[in-house]
Amino acid sequence: MSPESTGQNEHYIRVARRRFRAWRGGRPFWAGLFTILGGVPIAYFPYANMHLGNMTLTMSTTTGAGALIIGVLLITLGLTMWFHHIVRVFAGVAAILLALISLPIANIGGFVIGFLLALIGGALSISWAPGEPKSDEAPLAEHPYEERPEGELHTAAVPQQQSAGSAPAADADADADAGRHRAG
Repeated sequence: MSPESTGQNEHYIRVARRRFRAWRGGRPFWAGLFTILGGVPIAYFPYANMHLGNMTLTMSTTTGAGALIIGVLLITLGLTMWFHHIVRVFAGVAAILLALISLPIANIGGFVIGFLLALIGGALSISWAPGEPKSDEAPLAEHPYEERPEGELHTAAVPQQQSAGSAPAADADADADAGRHRAG
């Protein structure tokens, strides 16, 4: 093993971070995260109790079951965006529709927090497109001249220019000057 080899000496956190970055790059990660984070307050607030000293404030409504269903569906759609990114457009449209439905049903969409997060997550999911894989060969324009094969340097030919008047006198003048300008 040479000292330059980093394969076995690399720290496991760095390896895990690199693998997570590669996994995250091939799917609509942020769309799924925003959708999951939007589903949590929508599902949580109707069942939450807030204690202010001896007083308990309950935010439950008659539509608590509807809010729970919407929140769980948004969390499921966020996970679907992560693990089945092929159906990202369907999941994005469904997340936007569920976010809109949560406004009248689930305490104004989880007090607007869940509504906005789910709406942003759905929009990101619809707009996400997988990246193009990079090819191993670089385009010819990026190669320096020294690295190109010998025949490639001479493939582009300069077109021959025709004079405006193709009279034999114009050709004789060009031959007499040997192609140089008369001014210099």
